[in-house]
Amino acid sequence: MLLKRALSDEILRMLRVFPVVAITGSRQVGKTTLARMLLDEIAVPAVFLDLENYEDMAKLRNPAPFLRSVADKCVVLDEVQRMPDIFPLIRSLVDADQRPGRFILLGSASPALLLKSAESLAGRVAYVELGPLSLKETGTDNYQRHWLHGGFPRAWLMPDDESARTWLNSFIRTYIERDLPLLGLSATPIQSRHLLSMCASVHGNILNQSHLANSLGISVSTVSRYLDFLEHSYLIRRLPPFYVNISKRLVKSPKIYIRDSGVLHALLNVTALESLFGHALLGASWEGYVLEQIIPALHDSVQAYFYRTADGSEVDLVLAQGIHPVVSIEIKFSNDPTLARGTFIAFEDLKTAHNFVATPSASDFPLKDNVWVCNVFSLLEHLKQLGLLR
Repeated sequence: MLLKRALSDEILRMLRVFPVVAITGSRQVGKTTLARMLLDEIAVPAVFLDLENYEDMAKLRNPAPFLRSVADKCVVLDEVQRMPDIFPLIRSLVDADQRPGRFILLGSASPALLLKSAESLAGRVAYVELGPLSLKETGTDNYQRHWLHGGFPRAWLMPDDESARTWLNSFIRTYIERDLPLLGLSATPIQSRHLLSMCASVHGNILNQSHLANSLGISVSTVSRYLDFLEHSYLIRRLPPFYVNISKRLVKSPKIYIRDSGVLHALLNVTALESLFGHALLGASWEGYVLEQIIPALHDSVQAYFYRTADGSEVDLVLAQGIHPVVSIEIKFSNDPTLARGTFIAFEDLKTAHNFVATPSASDFPLKDNVWVCNVFSLLEHLKQLGLLR
């Protein structure tokens, strides 16, 4: 079963403009499948090379002659982070022939971690991040299963909870034991597993690196470096606080989330909806799930934050353009939500023109002047209409 990805049209547009398009995202998120679908759609002859495949790597022992021999085709390099030395060669080939759509680079690390590509291909490459399947892509009728199992295509397509759980546990183990070390993480697999499990236990909370460091028996600077790797490999998200033009004492540490809800639930040993509904992190899980339906779809001009003051006024998500907050969103796992006084104070502090309370399935209704309760599907439509989502 192949699902059309929401980014398909955007990537096709990039292929018509840029000589190099880099699609980054976590392992198993569907980058290769998407690249094949797009090239089939536009009927472009292509050469696919998997840089974890020995036969494909053999073709690139002397890469310059081989790449020149296929100059009439679109060359797709999968898991390109395995061969960073190829970036200068791609630059020279592109400089000699700047036709659009010459290369598609697929990488399981962020551009910040693929630093050599950023240096070598500046001005020649367009980056796009492919995330797990979103609720928009899977269909709104399946939100509970999507929330439980997450958006990795293989987990989503599993026929039952047990099969999805088995796949997710295998995915986590492979990432910890093989993929993170290949990206350069120096932590042992045991340390990585412990750190990732601790991140799951504080999902949705203010990040306290000292607490993590003490629990792991390592320095704060080492924890910070390890978290950088987890973030650049798309496993966690650190949501920064908004504190521009606010005179109050504010919390200035980020909040931390496991990005995919299925991975979070596997780390928490949540195996079914019944166990999720009774879990202490139910609200935090729902909060992170809603964030991941919004943040990856934001226009580049929109930044995501949270807001919290030292005296407890807070809101879960603030969408800003430049230094100006335009939307505040409080996320509640209740279709009849009650907001704390501190949330209304946060709305007033931020002076956002649009304020929403995101619930699982409530119909739209006003809670107060300029504060609307809505379900997550309706919220996405509102944000789209406001021009904040792609």
